[in-house]
Amino acid sequence: MRLQTTPLVLEYSRNGRDPSGRVLKMTTNRYWTNESIINDEGFSLIFAHCIGAHKEQWEPVIEQTFRTQQSKPKHHRVREAWAFNWQNHGDAALLNRDLLVNNRAYGRHTNGAPQSPVFFRSPRMQGKHIVAIGHSAGAGAMLVALKTIALSNIPYVSLVLVEPTMASPAMFYRHIADSVTAVVAATMMRRERWRSRDDAFTWLARRAPRKRWDKRVLRSFIEHGLVDTPDGDVTLKCDRRQEASAFPDVHPHFSAVNELTRICRDVPIHIVWASRSKLIPRIVQDSLSDASEGRHVASITRLEGGHMIVQEAPDRIASAICSALDTAAAGKSL
Repeated sequence: MRLQTTPLVLEYSRNGRDPSGRVLKMTTNRYWTNESIINDEGFSLIFAHCIGAHKEQWEPVIEQTFRTQQSKPKHHRVREAWAFNWQNHGDAALLNRDLLVNNRAYGRHTNGAPQSPVFFRSPRMQGKHIVAIGHSAGAGAMLVALKTIALSNIPYVSLVLVEPTMASPAMFYRHIADSVTAVVAATMMRRERWRSRDDAFTWLARRAPRKRWDKRVLRSFIEHGLVDTPDGDVTLKCDRRQEASAFPDVHPHFSAVNELTRICRDVPIHIVWASRSKLIPRIVQDSLSDASEGRHVASITRLEGGHMIVQEAPDRIASAICSALDTAAAGKSL
Protein backbone atom coordinates (compact mmCIF):
# COMPACT_ATOMS: atom_id res chain seq x y z
CA MET A 1 0.00 0.00 0.00
CA ARG A 2 1.32 3.41 -0.97
CA LEU A 3 0.19 6.20 1.31
CA GLN A 4 -0.08 9.84 0.33
CA THR A 5 1.81 12.15 2.69
CA THR A 6 0.98 15.78 3.34
CA PRO A 7 3.49 17.70 5.51
CA LEU A 8 2.15 20.60 7.56
CA VAL A 9 3.62 23.20 9.89
CA LEU A 10 1.42 24.33 12.77
CA GLU A 11 2.02 27.02 15.37
CA TYR A 12 1.80 26.61 19.12
CA SER A 13 -0.32 28.98 21.14
CA ARG A 14 1.72 31.94 22.29
CA ASN A 15 3.02 31.88 25.87
CA GLY A 16 4.98 34.18 28.13
CA ARG A 17 8.37 32.74 27.14
CA ASP A 18 7.96 33.59 23.46
CA PRO A 19 9.79 36.66 22.17
CA SER A 20 7.64 39.24 20.44
CA GLY A 21 6.37 37.96 17.12
CA ARG A 22 7.82 34.46 17.58
CA VAL A 23 6.13 31.20 18.52
CA LEU A 24 7.22 27.58 18.45
CA LYS A 25 6.38 25.56 15.36
CA MET A 26 5.05 22.01 15.30
CA THR A 27 5.65 19.81 12.26
CA THR A 28 3.34 16.99 11.28
CA ASN A 29 2.74 14.53 8.47
CA ARG A 30 -0.74 13.51 7.44
CA TYR A 31 -1.03 10.05 5.82
CA TRP A 32 -3.98 8.97 3.69
CA THR A 33 -5.12 7.26 0.49
CA ASN A 34 -7.64 8.41 -2.10
CA GLU A 35 -10.00 5.72 -0.85
CA SER A 36 -9.48 6.19 2.88
CA ILE A 37 -9.97 9.95 2.95
CA ILE A 38 -13.60 9.73 1.76
CA ASN A 39 -14.54 7.24 4.50
CA ASP A 40 -16.06 9.51 7.12
CA GLU A 41 -16.76 6.49 9.34
CA GLY A 42 -13.07 5.63 9.65
CA PHE A 43 -10.58 6.53 12.37
CA SER A 44 -8.18 9.45 12.47
CA LEU A 45 -5.06 8.17 14.21
CA ILE A 46 -2.77 10.64 15.97
CA PHE A 47 0.77 9.52 16.85
CA ALA A 48 3.22 11.01 19.38
CA HIS A 49 6.78 9.69 19.47
CA CYS A 50 9.17 9.11 22.36
CA ILE A 51 12.11 11.28 23.40
CA GLY A 52 14.87 11.06 20.80
CA ALA A 53 12.64 9.94 17.93
CA HIS A 54 10.87 11.75 15.09
CA LYS A 55 7.49 11.56 13.38
CA GLU A 56 8.59 9.44 10.41
CA GLN A 57 9.63 6.55 12.67
CA TRP A 58 5.92 5.74 12.95
CA GLU A 59 5.61 5.12 9.20
CA PRO A 60 6.08 1.31 9.22
CA VAL A 61 3.42 1.10 11.96
CA ILE A 62 1.08 3.42 10.07
CA GLU A 63 1.46 1.56 6.77
CA GLN A 64 0.80 -1.83 8.35
CA THR A 65 -2.21 -0.50 10.27
CA PHE A 66 -3.76 0.92 7.10
CA ARG A 67 -3.07 -2.35 5.28
CA THR A 68 -4.57 -4.57 7.98
CA GLN A 69 -7.72 -2.53 8.46
CA GLN A 70 -8.55 -1.82 4.80
CA SER A 71 -10.54 -5.05 4.30
CA LYS A 72 -12.60 -4.61 7.48
CA PRO A 73 -15.95 -2.84 7.91
CA LYS A 74 -15.76 0.86 7.08
CA HIS A 75 -16.10 1.95 10.71
CA HIS A 76 -12.98 -0.05 11.63
CA ARG A 77 -10.79 1.23 8.81
CA VAL A 78 -8.26 4.05 9.02
CA ARG A 79 -9.33 7.30 7.42
CA GLU A 80 -6.06 9.15 8.01
CA ALA A 81 -3.08 9.24 10.32
CA TRP A 82 -1.21 12.20 11.76
CA ALA A 83 2.33 11.92 13.15
CA PHE A 84 3.76 14.87 15.08
CA ASN A 85 7.27 16.00 15.92
CA TRP A 86 8.07 17.38 19.33
CA GLN A 87 9.11 21.00 19.16
CA ASN A 88 12.81 20.12 19.58
CA HIS A 89 12.85 16.93 17.48
CA GLY A 90 13.04 16.22 13.77
CA ASP A 91 12.07 18.96 11.34
CA ALA A 92 10.56 21.01 14.16
CA ALA A 93 13.99 21.27 15.80
CA LEU A 94 15.32 22.99 12.68
CA LEU A 95 12.41 25.43 12.49
CA ASN A 96 12.64 26.24 16.22
CA ARG A 97 16.43 26.24 16.51
CA ASP A 98 16.84 29.89 17.55
CA LEU A 99 14.13 29.68 20.22
CA LEU A 100 15.43 26.36 21.54
CA VAL A 101 18.98 27.61 21.95
CA ASN A 102 17.80 30.51 24.10
CA ASN A 103 15.36 28.61 26.32
CA ARG A 104 15.83 24.98 27.40
CA ALA A 105 12.33 24.97 28.93
CA TYR A 106 10.98 24.56 25.40
CA GLY A 107 12.24 20.97 25.52
CA ARG A 108 9.55 19.88 27.94
CA HIS A 109 7.65 16.89 26.66
CA THR A 110 4.23 18.27 27.57
CA ASN A 111 4.53 19.79 24.12
CA GLY A 112 5.01 16.38 22.52
CA ALA A 113 1.35 15.95 21.58
CA PRO A 114 -0.86 18.26 19.57
CA GLN A 115 -2.05 21.12 21.72
CA SER A 116 -5.59 20.72 22.98
CA PRO A 117 -7.99 22.15 22.24
CA VAL A 118 -6.14 24.10 19.52
CA PHE A 119 -5.58 21.14 17.20
CA PHE A 120 -8.49 18.93 18.19
CA ARG A 121 -10.97 21.80 17.87
CA SER A 122 -9.59 23.01 14.56
CA PRO A 123 -11.80 22.70 11.45
CA ARG A 124 -9.57 19.95 10.05
CA MET A 125 -10.56 17.63 12.93
CA GLN A 126 -14.27 18.40 13.15
CA GLY A 127 -16.40 15.28 12.83
CA LYS A 128 -13.37 12.96 13.07
CA HIS A 129 -13.18 9.76 15.16
CA ILE A 130 -9.82 10.25 16.87
CA VAL A 131 -7.64 7.50 18.31
CA ALA A 132 -4.55 8.78 20.13
CA ILE A 133 -1.42 6.62 20.10
CA GLY A 134 1.72 7.50 22.03
CA HIS A 135 5.03 5.84 22.85
CA SER A 136 6.90 6.33 26.14
CA ALA A 137 6.76 10.04 27.07
CA GLY A 138 4.59 10.56 24.00
CA ALA A 139 1.93 8.38 25.62
CA GLY A 140 1.82 10.61 28.67
CA ALA A 141 1.75 13.71 26.48
CA MET A 142 -1.43 12.44 24.80
CA LEU A 143 -3.07 12.30 28.23
CA VAL A 144 -1.69 15.58 29.58
CA ALA A 145 -3.14 17.26 26.47
CA LEU A 146 -6.58 16.60 27.99
CA LYS A 147 -6.07 18.44 31.29
CA THR A 148 -8.26 21.41 30.43
CA ILE A 149 -10.95 19.42 28.61
CA ALA A 150 -14.16 18.32 30.33
CA LEU A 151 -15.03 14.62 30.25
CA SER A 152 -17.99 15.32 28.01
CA ASN A 153 -15.68 16.90 25.44
CA ILE A 154 -12.80 14.41 25.35
CA PRO A 155 -11.87 14.20 21.65
CA TYR A 156 -10.60 10.60 21.69
CA VAL A 157 -12.69 7.52 21.01
CA SER A 158 -9.77 5.43 22.30
CA LEU A 159 -6.12 5.60 23.38
CA VAL A 160 -3.24 3.20 22.81
CA LEU A 161 -0.32 3.75 25.19
CA VAL A 162 2.91 1.96 24.25
CA GLU A 163 5.42 1.57 27.09
CA PRO A 164 4.05 4.69 28.83
CA THR A 165 6.54 6.34 31.18
CA MET A 166 3.84 7.38 33.61
CA ALA A 167 3.81 6.89 37.34
CA SER A 168 2.66 8.43 40.59
CA PRO A 169 5.35 10.48 42.35
CA ALA A 170 5.95 7.68 44.87
CA MET A 171 6.31 5.05 42.16
CA PHE A 172 8.50 7.26 40.00
CA TYR A 173 11.02 8.20 42.66
CA ARG A 174 11.15 4.69 44.06
CA HIS A 175 11.42 2.71 40.82
CA ILE A 176 12.24 4.93 37.81
CA ALA A 177 14.21 8.04 38.82
CA ASP A 178 17.62 6.35 38.95
CA SER A 179 17.13 4.93 35.47
CA VAL A 180 16.24 8.36 34.12
CA THR A 181 19.43 9.82 35.60
CA ALA A 182 21.43 7.10 33.85
CA VAL A 183 19.64 7.75 30.54
CA VAL A 184 20.46 11.47 30.72
CA ALA A 185 24.14 10.70 31.32
CA ALA A 186 24.22 8.20 28.44
CA THR A 187 22.47 10.65 26.12
CA MET A 188 25.04 13.36 26.79
CA MET A 189 27.85 10.96 25.85
CA ARG A 190 26.22 9.80 22.62
CA ARG A 191 27.89 10.38 19.28
CA GLU A 192 25.99 12.94 17.19
CA ARG A 193 28.11 13.56 14.07
CA TRP A 194 29.21 11.38 11.12
CA ARG A 195 30.97 11.88 7.80
CA SER A 196 27.93 10.83 5.77
CA ARG A 197 24.54 9.12 6.04
CA ASP A 198 26.11 5.85 4.91
CA ASP A 199 28.73 6.19 7.63
CA ALA A 200 26.01 6.91 10.20
CA PHE A 201 23.95 3.89 9.11
CA THR A 202 26.93 1.54 9.34
CA TRP A 203 27.99 2.87 12.75
CA LEU A 204 24.50 2.87 14.30
CA ALA A 205 23.52 -0.54 12.89
CA ARG A 206 26.36 -2.16 14.84
CA ARG A 207 25.63 -0.62 18.22
CA ALA A 208 22.89 -0.80 20.84
CA PRO A 209 20.18 0.25 20.94
CA ARG A 210 19.77 0.86 17.22
CA LYS A 211 21.26 -2.45 16.13
CA ARG A 212 18.03 -4.01 17.41
CA TRP A 213 15.84 -1.68 15.36
CA ASP A 214 13.84 -2.79 12.35
CA LYS A 215 15.90 -1.75 9.33
CA ARG A 216 12.99 0.29 7.93
CA VAL A 217 13.00 2.40 11.07
CA LEU A 218 16.77 2.80 11.10
CA ARG A 219 16.76 3.92 7.46
CA SER A 220 14.02 6.40 8.34
CA PHE A 221 16.17 7.75 11.18
CA ILE A 222 19.09 8.21 8.80
CA GLU A 223 16.89 10.03 6.28
CA HIS A 224 14.73 12.12 8.60
CA GLY A 225 16.59 12.28 11.93
CA LEU A 226 19.85 13.68 10.55
CA VAL A 227 20.67 16.96 8.83
CA ASP A 228 23.60 18.04 6.65
CA THR A 229 26.15 20.38 8.19
CA PRO A 230 27.87 23.25 6.33
CA ASP A 231 31.15 21.31 6.25
CA GLY A 232 29.63 18.22 4.62
CA ASP A 233 29.05 16.00 7.66
CA VAL A 234 25.67 14.93 9.04
CA THR A 235 24.43 15.47 12.59
CA LEU A 236 21.32 14.92 14.69
CA LYS A 237 18.39 17.26 14.10
CA CYS A 238 17.63 16.88 17.80
CA ASP A 239 21.05 17.37 19.38
CA ARG A 240 21.90 15.41 22.48
CA ARG A 241 21.57 18.44 24.79
CA GLN A 242 18.00 19.05 23.64
CA GLU A 243 17.17 15.36 23.96
CA ALA A 244 18.68 15.16 27.45
CA SER A 245 16.77 18.27 28.55
CA ALA A 246 13.44 16.47 28.10
CA PHE A 247 14.09 13.65 30.58
CA PRO A 248 14.18 15.68 33.85
CA ASP A 249 10.73 17.10 33.06
CA VAL A 250 9.02 14.55 35.32
CA HIS A 251 5.83 16.28 36.43
CA PRO A 252 3.94 15.40 33.24
CA HIS A 253 4.44 11.73 34.16
CA PHE A 254 2.44 12.40 37.32
CA SER A 255 -0.23 14.47 35.56
CA ALA A 256 -0.69 11.73 32.97
CA VAL A 257 -1.57 9.21 35.69
CA ASN A 258 -4.16 11.61 37.06
CA GLU A 259 -5.66 12.02 33.59
CA LEU A 260 -5.75 8.27 33.03
CA THR A 261 -7.63 7.87 36.31
CA ARG A 262 -10.01 10.69 35.38
CA ILE A 263 -10.99 9.49 31.90
CA CYS A 264 -10.56 5.71 31.99
CA ARG A 265 -14.26 4.94 32.57
CA ASP A 266 -15.28 7.16 29.65
CA VAL A 267 -12.58 6.40 27.07
CA PRO A 268 -11.17 2.90 26.36
CA ILE A 269 -7.45 2.84 27.15
CA HIS A 270 -5.22 0.08 25.78
CA ILE A 271 -1.71 -0.39 27.19
CA VAL A 272 1.09 -2.21 25.37
CA TRP A 273 4.11 -3.37 27.38
CA ALA A 274 7.39 -4.78 26.10
CA SER A 275 8.62 -7.99 27.71
CA ARG A 276 12.29 -6.97 27.85
CA SER A 277 11.81 -3.37 28.93
CA LYS A 278 14.10 -2.37 31.78
CA LEU A 279 12.87 1.20 32.16
CA ILE A 280 9.39 0.51 33.57
CA PRO A 281 9.40 -2.20 36.29
CA ARG A 282 6.43 -4.55 36.52
CA ILE A 283 5.25 -2.96 39.78
CA VAL A 284 4.90 0.39 37.97
CA GLN A 285 3.20 -1.25 35.01
CA ASP A 286 0.65 -2.90 37.26
CA SER A 287 -0.05 0.36 39.09
CA LEU A 288 -1.40 1.94 35.89
CA SER A 289 -4.19 -0.63 35.75
CA ASP A 290 -4.79 -0.89 39.50
CA ALA A 291 -8.56 -0.96 39.96
CA SER A 292 -8.18 -0.20 43.66
CA GLU A 293 -6.73 3.17 42.62
CA GLY A 294 -9.63 3.78 40.25
CA ARG A 295 -7.70 2.89 37.10
CA HIS A 296 -9.46 0.61 34.63
CA VAL A 297 -8.03 -0.18 31.21
CA ALA A 298 -9.69 -1.87 28.25
CA SER A 299 -6.77 -4.19 27.53
CA ILE A 300 -3.16 -4.96 28.38
CA THR A 301 -0.93 -6.47 25.70
CA ARG A 302 2.58 -7.78 26.32
CA LEU A 303 4.86 -8.11 23.31
CA GLU A 304 8.39 -9.39 22.81
CA GLY A 305 10.74 -6.43 22.70
CA GLY A 306 12.48 -3.69 24.66
CA HIS A 307 11.35 -0.22 25.65
CA MET A 308 12.01 0.97 22.08
CA ILE A 309 9.56 -1.60 20.74
CA VAL A 310 8.04 0.84 18.25
CA GLN A 311 11.45 0.96 16.57
CA GLU A 312 12.26 -2.73 17.10
CA ALA A 313 8.98 -4.38 16.15
CA PRO A 314 6.69 -2.00 14.23
CA ASP A 315 4.55 -4.79 12.80
CA ARG A 316 3.78 -6.12 16.29
CA ILE A 317 2.82 -2.64 17.43
CA ALA A 318 0.58 -2.26 14.38
CA SER A 319 -1.13 -5.54 15.26
CA ALA A 320 -1.82 -4.31 18.80
CA ILE A 321 -3.22 -1.04 17.44
CA CYS A 322 -5.47 -2.93 15.02
CA SER A 323 -6.84 -5.03 17.88
CA ALA A 324 -7.72 -1.81 19.70
CA LEU A 325 -9.38 -0.37 16.59
CA ASP A 326 -11.46 -3.51 16.17
CA THR A 327 -13.05 -2.92 19.58
CA ALA A 328 -13.39 0.86 19.32
CA ALA A 329 -16.69 2.54 18.64
CA ALA A 330 -16.32 5.08 15.86
CA GLY A 331 -19.56 6.82 16.74
CA LYS A 332 -18.03 9.57 18.91
CA SER A 333 -16.79 12.61 17.02
CA LEU A 334 -16.12 16.29 17.63
